[in-house]
Formats: sequence, C-alpha cells, structure tokens
Amino acid sequence: MADLRDLDAIDWKILDVLQKDARITNVDLARAINLSPSPCLARVRALEKAGYIAGYVTLLDPLRLGLQVSVFIQVRLERQVETALDRFERAMQERPEVMECYLMTGDADYLLRVVVNDIQALQDFIVNFLSRVPGVGNIQSSFALKQVKYQTALPLAGL
Repeated sequence: MADLRDLDAIDWKILDVLQKDARITNVDLARAINLSPSPCLARVRALEKAGYIAGYVTLLDPLRLGLQVSVFIQVRLERQVETALDRFERAMQERPEVMECYLMTGDADYLLRVVVNDIQALQDFIVNFLSRVPGVGNIQSSFALKQVKYQTALPLAGL
C-alpha cells in the first residue's frame, strides 16, 4: 500500500467526493475537483490499485427491508488463545446478520453488531448459533432503540 504522504490535495478531494457519492460520473467528478476527465480517471484507478479505495457499495435501508432489530452483542471467550480467536472470527465471517465484528479491549473480547428482522430471529441466532461456537463463555446483548447517527464517510478533513 502506498504511503499517505504520496497523496496530494487532488487525491484527497477525489476520495472525499467518491465516499459521499460513489455513483458520480467521471465527468462530474472531474468537474468537482477541477481536473479534466482523463487524468481524473487515471487518479481514481491509481487510488483503487493502491488500496485507498477498497470497493463500491450500495447502502440499503434495513427498515424498509424488514430488518427491524439492531443489536450490539458483547462476547467473552472462555480463553483468549489464538485458536479460539481464529475459530470465533471465522464463525462470524460466515453469518450475514453479523454486520460488524471487532476484537476489543476491556470486559468483552468481541463486539458484534447484528441486524435481524425480529426478536425470534435474534433468539435463533444467539441460541442456535452464537452460544454453540466453541469457546464462547459469555454473551451480553444491548438493543439499539434509535439510530442517532450513521455514516460511512470517513473524516478526511485534517489528514
């Protein structure tokens, strides 16, 4: 991966615009950053190749799709040995309802964000899957009552 010092002001502008609107046309992107389309496209391709742009996605509305339950689950393992950590992480990768999974410091070993359509689906996830992952010692859930802020754009200002 390239070094951050390799990015110039135009690269930063490209990244900022693209993370807010990944569907912007190259012509509109070039116009937004005051560059002609051909060099703009070359810069975008270079940013992709260097790994600064990991991919492009479409963000869906979970509520409109019936995914009404968002829960944060803290998981403590029985032992924090490499094999247990690897096994747990592989298991989380397999489950589509696990939106995010973080190895943590503090009381819990992992923090999960899980999205499901109802409480029954959450119960099924916890009882029939999560509690059966070898090495899981303790599970604590907290329901999100309201999403106050959600963003996908990284804070690029000041970098």
